[in-house]
Amino acid sequence: MPTASPTAAEAGETHSVVTGVGPSGPMHLGHVLVFYLAKRLQAETGAHVYVPLSDDEKFYATDLRFDEIEATTRSNLRDLLAVGFDPERTRVIVDRLDAGVLYPQAARLGADITQSTVDATYGEPENVGLSFYPAMQATHLLLPQLVHGRHPTLVPIAVDQDPHVRVCRDVAAKERFAVDKPGALLGKFLPALDGPGKMSASSDAPAIELTDDRETVREKTMQHAHSGGRVDVDEHREHGGDPSVDVAYQYLHTFFEPDDERVEQLAADYRSGELLTGELKAVAAERIGDFLAEHRERREALGDLQSELAPYRLTEAERARLRPTVFE
Repeated sequence: MPTASPTAAEAGETHSVVTGVGPSGPMHLGHVLVFYLAKRLQAETGAHVYVPLSDDEKFYATDLRFDEIEATTRSNLRDLLAVGFDPERTRVIVDRLDAGVLYPQAARLGADITQSTVDATYGEPENVGLSFYPAMQATHLLLPQLVHGRHPTLVPIAVDQDPHVRVCRDVAAKERFAVDKPGALLGKFLPALDGPGKMSASSDAPAIELTDDRETVREKTMQHAHSGGRVDVDEHREHGGDPSVDVAYQYLHTFFEPDDERVEQLAADYRSGELLTGELKAVAAERIGDFLAEHRERREALGDLQSELAPYRLTEAERARLRPTVFE
């Protein structure tokens, strides 16, 4: 029987991961988990990781002023650097800061994105900035290939971001760009504390922010995490709870309890009624508190942002590959 071809990672060939953030507010758990996934992929496979920050899109799509977006961008950058990416294989790109190399590529890609495609994919844009933005997003997703040459690129995202990848794949199919279509790795939303739907600063329940201390995490979890338990202790002991709708359990299952056997045991104990909702919330709060304590320690250890960010910026050689040359 024929054997399967090795993946780029197995063959030691160039491969990359792209995942970014729109800087509109403090980062919370729903934002950061995908970056820790990218870090793990980088550590295990040697992937290049590209992290774009779409500060221009947030100006088009929100009521935030540029100075507010800049302050948020600086805060978000500290959280991204605290993740601990390998600076040799990681590039952090900020749209307005790196416009000199991003915009020419976006202009080139934008020529193959029609307004009807934008309208059909996103709805009618509110302004011309949002109308053009899919070209910038396509540039983000193809940037590793535009720098390093054609290679497989993975984009880990939540399902609401999939339209960006679909538009980009349509553009990448054009032979003149000599790039491979990026592949989307779709993940579930980390639910809001109050139940279904992604964690968001606009939710009625507070989001768990990356700067929250252990006591704040515990307070938010105990007070706001949606329960899969019964209305009283006796009924819960008799009938058990439902971990599939319990937010504390979902957090443990998704990321914060690394031991799969422990996760399954927690679910079994909860279904049997042996484990109460408050006890399950306490376990989740403790695990999340541990994670954030380590993240905050790395964040607080960072020095001057410009100096800390420098190793993650595009190099001059990389920028030269992206700049247009009018004399050729």
